[in-house]
Amino acid sequence: MKFLFDLIPLILFFAAYKLSGWNAEAAQHFINTYLSGIVSGGSVTPDQAPIVIATLVGILATMAQIGYIKLQGRKVDFVLWFSLAMFIFFGGLTIYLHDEDFIKWKLSIVYWFFASGLLVSELVFKKNLMRKSMEEIVELPDLIWSRLNLAWICFFTAMGFLNWYLAFVLFKGDTSAWVSFKAFGSTAIMFVFIVAQTIYLSRHIKDQV
Repeated sequence: MKFLFDLIPLILFFAAYKLSGWNAEAAQHFINTYLSGIVSGGSVTPDQAPIVIATLVGILATMAQIGYIKLQGRKVDFVLWFSLAMFIFFGGLTIYLHDEDFIKWKLSIVYWFFASGLLVSELVFKKNLMRKSMEEIVELPDLIWSRLNLAWICFFTAMGFLNWYLAFVLFKGDTSAWVSFKAFGSTAIMFVFIVAQTIYLSRHIKDQV
């Protein structure tokens, strides 16, 4: 359930982009009529309207997600706060300048930030963040914790470069294809990686029993 809950802003981002793309002139009219104060020049073109609408929906959905967690009396984890901050910064630039490149860069920068955080914590502070986040639910040898941390560093680094390649090389000029990758491709890759990680860890958990 938590996995699906975390995907809500992404799903709404995708849906808003597709719906706005199918009704680009209506989306343009809505922005130019009601949101002209938050876009540079006070207007957007039909081609720019879908990403502006989708970005705004994504930001509002993430804010609502955090608000819901707070109302439940639960702690909002750092990852969600960071995601919101990046969404507001890069999304805000995308909305104001109606330039899709900013929101495209956001995904790569988030991935690289996580990779850097894991690496710096390991090398500088001698803290394995993957171990810290999971050791209450699973016991593993020190070597396996180190491998797990390294695996996530490599994964986040690779995902950042993959997003960059798809956004600015392979799908350059085709934002719709990039949005589909962001919603489904990156999610599917993450899911496969987690499943592979679970299978790998299960062998070592058995060895410990």
